[in-house]
Amino acid sequence: MDSHSHRNEVNGENSHHIITVMEAAAGMSEGSQVIKIMEAKVNQPPKLLHKHAGNECCCIFRVPESLVRINKKAYQPHNISIGPYHHGKDHLKMMQEHKWRYLGSLLHRIQQRNIGLINLFRAIEKMEVKIRECYSETIEIDSHGLIEIMVLDGCFIVELFSIVGELSSTNLDDPIFNMQWILTFLMRDLLRLENKIPYFVLETLFKLSTLGLDHEKIPSLTELSLKFFNFMVQRPDPVIDNLSHLTGRHLLDLFRMSFLPPSSQETSTDGNNNSSEETSRNSTSSNQETSRDSTISTEETSRNGSSSTAKEISPFLQLIPSARKLHLAGIQFKPGRSHTFLDIKFSNGVLQIPLMTIDDFTSSVFLNCVAFEQCYSHISNHITTYATFMGCLINTPSDAGFLCDHKIIENYFGTDEEIARFFNNVGKDIAFDIEKSYLSKLFEDVNEYYRNDWHVRWAGFKHTYFDTPWSFMSALAALILLIFTMIQAFFAIYAYVLPTKNPK
Repeated sequence: MDSHSHRNEVNGENSHHIITVMEAAAGMSEGSQVIKIMEAKVNQPPKLLHKHAGNECCCIFRVPESLVRINKKAYQPHNISIGPYHHGKDHLKMMQEHKWRYLGSLLHRIQQRNIGLINLFRAIEKMEVKIRECYSETIEIDSHGLIEIMVLDGCFIVELFSIVGELSSTNLDDPIFNMQWILTFLMRDLLRLENKIPYFVLETLFKLSTLGLDHEKIPSLTELSLKFFNFMVQRPDPVIDNLSHLTGRHLLDLFRMSFLPPSSQETSTDGNNNSSEETSRNSTSSNQETSRDSTISTEETSRNGSSSTAKEISPFLQLIPSARKLHLAGIQFKPGRSHTFLDIKFSNGVLQIPLMTIDDFTSSVFLNCVAFEQCYSHISNHITTYATFMGCLINTPSDAGFLCDHKIIENYFGTDEEIARFFNNVGKDIAFDIEKSYLSKLFEDVNEYYRNDWHVRWAGFKHTYFDTPWSFMSALAALILLIFTMIQAFFAIYAYVLPTKNPK
């Protein structure tokens, strides 16, 4: 009996040991599988934002979700897809059909000079690697599919610009030009950050489409592009002609660069998206001193060369108060005379701000330019700086109305409240370095003027007594009464001190 129970105990221990070993083996097997999965994920490159997205050649981005949440409609194409990000979406199929029509029109023109679709395809095919590097997101489209998108979308844009520039003709019944809403939405969609193809693709297709023609008589692609969008912003032709040397990374970048002040122009050379910033602090033009980039915090080497210290940051280098507060402190607002809304100046208590027209088109472009500057670190932040500046000036609807009254804002957008909401929203969730902004000197000067007690008191006196004709007349009457009272007091004292002597 005892031996039997002993054998049972031994068998139980052995079976328990076997189960434990099997469990351990199973655990090791599961652990090794997890490790293999982790190793596979480590070796898998990121797709939604690839590891080279910070490179200078990468210039077409998905808009950050933090910005999309504020105004989703501003970044999504409504009428046409350009490039791979929104290709094939159902609500964009109508214009997809017209792309093929415009490609046929372009081929009909160039086939007369022995250039065919095969030439366009092969020219773009050589650029496939370079094209893929321009997108921050891995493009899950095969080679032939991607080249087809580039050729089709690029030729559509080239033919569209050529028709507007009178290099090509179209049917008088063409709905793109006869139905006004289509062209309006096209212009907006062509300037959305996610809706892009590289500019060098457009240039290659444009050169092939004009091969064999007299190039001295043909406007550049930059001129055609800016004149196309000029239907919405309406700048004088000489201004557009002076910008013909610009080359952007894509259409949005080109349009943005065309508004930079002359002292801050950026260039992109050889079609490789290599840009060089000609910052305004290198400029010697004194009349644009207030538009210069100013890096307040810099390092200077000591005389013995062994150490460096940062310059002290000015206490006035801060965001400025609202427009009405500045006005009450004596700062005058006047419309500037520049062709670019970015050319803002401040001198002797006068803030000159060029007229900015706010409508559905400009607001959409404005938001996409800010998004581009937030994503692409190889350019200046002019539009972001302007958005921050206007956001400072416009805190309330009354501030928006004040700027409209002073011909600084031309409002086709809606009410003063909508203008205020727009500029308050455009500055949300964006990175802004005031020290490196092109208006850093202006921020500093305005704050210094605003905090001067003498300016505030003098402005308060003027607002109290000279703000309206009635207050001025009242002050003038009081002054005249005071003068007469002083004269009367003088003669009374004079008669008392030096009484008239009676004649003997």
